[in-house]
Amino acid sequence: MTIRWDWIAGNVDEIAAATLDHLVLTLIAVGVGFALSLVLGLAAYRWRPLYGPIAGLAGLLYTIPSLALFAILVPFTGLSVLTAEIGLVSYTLLILVRGVVSGLDAVPRDAVEAATGMGYTARGRLARVELPLALPVIVAAVRLATVTTIGLVMVTALIGEGGLGQLMLRGFNRSFPTMVYVGVVASVALAVALDLALVGLQRLLTPWARARAA
Repeated sequence: MTIRWDWIAGNVDEIAAATLDHLVLTLIAVGVGFALSLVLGLAAYRWRPLYGPIAGLAGLLYTIPSLALFAILVPFTGLSVLTAEIGLVSYTLLILVRGVVSGLDAVPRDAVEAATGMGYTARGRLARVELPLALPVIVAAVRLATVTTIGLVMVTALIGEGGLGQLMLRGFNRSFPTMVYVGVVASVALAVALDLALVGLQRLLTPWARARAA
């Protein structure tokens, strides 16, 4: 079916607002999810018996269908941004906790031992040696969580949120494919843009990797 370019040209503000809402929902979810996962991942890394229960709980949350999870939350938190974010954050935990632990596990043992031999405390070694060397794996997990969350934000349109998901939902309800196509293309463009931004951030935070590659 033909795309209505005149509708797109006349509704740039609406499309931009939906895209911004989608971006904000995504960034909040990934930001909160990363903060929680960093704490949980560090705990699981230091006290390995915790990893099983933490990963198990995160895995359980990840397996709950999004619509079912929102249905469980709505009676308590209503049709709100909070409901959307609780669901979105819960889906990031498994990816990010695994990323944090896997990144730290991948740090060469000789680097850790050298830092210990130089007199670093456990906290100093973590901050100045282990976490920086784990960054590539951690950022890869953040990239995956970000792209996944952008797709899941679409589902929150069913509880009144959703950004571009709202645009697509209205398009379906009105049998107006142009709105659906715009929502799909804009969400893909948003995913690509955020992924490239995270790649750039990784390069900025790991200058030694660029020097080694050169």
